[in-house]
Amino acid sequence: MRVVLGPFLDGRSGYVFAVNPRGARYDAIINPGGENENADWDGIWEAATARTATGWSVEMRIPTQTLSFKPGLREWHFNVQRRLQRLLETDRWASAARQYQVTQTSRAGRLTNLPAFNQGMGLSVRPAMTTGGGVPAPAASVDGEFQPSLDLSQRLGSGMLASVTVNTDFAETEVDTRRTNLTRFPLFFPEKRTFFLEGADIFAFASGLGQDVIPFFSRRVGLVNGREVPIRAGGKINGRAGSTNVGGLVAGTGAKPGVVGDDTLMAVGRVKQNILSESWVGAIASVGDPLGRQDSWMGGADFTYATSRFRGSKNLLAGGWWLGTGRARLGRDGTAYGMTIDYPNDLWDINLIYKRIGRDFDPSLAFVPRRAVQLFNGQINNRTRVARGPFQQLFYQFQPLVATDLAGRWESYRVFTAPINWRFRSGERLEININPTGERLVAPFPIASGVVIAPGSYHWRRYRVEASTAQKRRLYTQLTWWFGGFYDGQLDQLEWTGAWNPTPLLTVEFTGQRNAGDLVSGRFTQTLVGSRLRVNFSSDLSIASYVQYDTDTKSVGTNTRLRWTFLPVADLFVVYNHNVRSLADRWALESNQLLVKLQYAWRM
Repeated sequence: MRVVLGPFLDGRSGYVFAVNPRGARYDAIINPGGENENADWDGIWEAATARTATGWSVEMRIPTQTLSFKPGLREWHFNVQRRLQRLLETDRWASAARQYQVTQTSRAGRLTNLPAFNQGMGLSVRPAMTTGGGVPAPAASVDGEFQPSLDLSQRLGSGMLASVTVNTDFAETEVDTRRTNLTRFPLFFPEKRTFFLEGADIFAFASGLGQDVIPFFSRRVGLVNGREVPIRAGGKINGRAGSTNVGGLVAGTGAKPGVVGDDTLMAVGRVKQNILSESWVGAIASVGDPLGRQDSWMGGADFTYATSRFRGSKNLLAGGWWLGTGRARLGRDGTAYGMTIDYPNDLWDINLIYKRIGRDFDPSLAFVPRRAVQLFNGQINNRTRVARGPFQQLFYQFQPLVATDLAGRWESYRVFTAPINWRFRSGERLEININPTGERLVAPFPIASGVVIAPGSYHWRRYRVEASTAQKRRLYTQLTWWFGGFYDGQLDQLEWTGAWNPTPLLTVEFTGQRNAGDLVSGRFTQTLVGSRLRVNFSSDLSIASYVQYDTDTKSVGTNTRLRWTFLPVADLFVVYNHNVRSLADRWALESNQLLVKLQYAWRM
């Protein structure tokens, strides 16, 4: 069951709290506009469930100190939704229409007659202590660690939160999932660190950007080329005052031999003004560079018109944005801009997106995988529901993408089509795709070790067959087979994902991928497998262990984490990381580490 709260009554923001019959908890913050949510947010709250002969009930306790809200409001946006997986049924209290998401607080009901909440001093003090040690590198001696850290937060009224972190530690953060990359561009990995997730919805910029342009990518702070850099101290303010949304962050990182030579200071600011009933206009700016490069800055503005009442009851979104950046010895074409028009509804989901990214657009605190390009995206998706028979829903998808250089010459294209995407009434799914694709390379492209694709124009067609069982089953699995052309040869990709739930307390997740390519310049094979074990002794005590292996690095890595929330404001983490690598036909220790972290929050 999901409960959605919109404490600002602005129709653009809110919180999600969810509980299942076994008492497992989930929370998230709603991204601007309400189309989706950020599940990495972690708030302090409680829940308990009870089973009866006729069903089950739940009671939640959500401290007002966990929430930001507009002072003086006697009403909040409120909605409740329940998913009956065995029946593939979703029940909702307010706006039970398929074209609306439960996270669209503009379509929520009202929680009325609220009292004047008292947050006390609004001060939260959370000290933490991390200790442990391990072998940081092959043949290295054991390295111990004893690191205190401190997080402070102060409510500035009910709607604003100021936070300070000192000697920041992220020992409890889950490791990234390994992935293979068959493109010329870097992969995107999401932020998982708690300090940066608070207020992440305010820092979100524009709409329709996807992963092509993220003006503030918080993983640039404290992480350089995938390696951790110490965060000496940081401060943040985020929240809402009236119809204005404000976010600001300052962080100082320390030097690390072989990664960063000097201490650095970085800052970002964001402001959004709510206009009309569901729209906004905003600006963003940042300064500083993780590598200490001089005179680094970025600034820009965005406008989004959004409504859930287009032609009476339809969603419509349109907007534009502009960004500029500069840095010492950076070229003159340091701008990016674009526009979006989106009609995201149940029967028809149609959009058109344009982005131009300058040759020298390289903001220090952003994620921009591809520059000197114009990107044209579009989609026309139809979702037809069937009243009777074996099929529940039929999807028809047409999603073209064209990328050109700044002079208009084509660089890439892909036309994703789904003539068959069937959802059966039992919950199973079958999909078949046909994807004409093209790339024009102006420089050699190393696709794998010893396999390099020569410059030139390439056109090919790829196919996908995907089938999955219903997620309501104890054993859920999905098989995907990509096959067909790839540049000047052939490529087969097999992907396997799934989960086994033998009991409500135990979940085993598994993933596997194998890429087998046969190109003019050579053959290559890549294999990646992973498995995650989750044991939930209770809603407050759990163990998660994640094991990954891939043939590119020839290494096995494990990340095991125990979390015990022995009080709603206190957590104990025990984390063990172990990595071994295959060298000369034998397995050798690459690194290991055992960490214990205790944190407690005093709220006043």
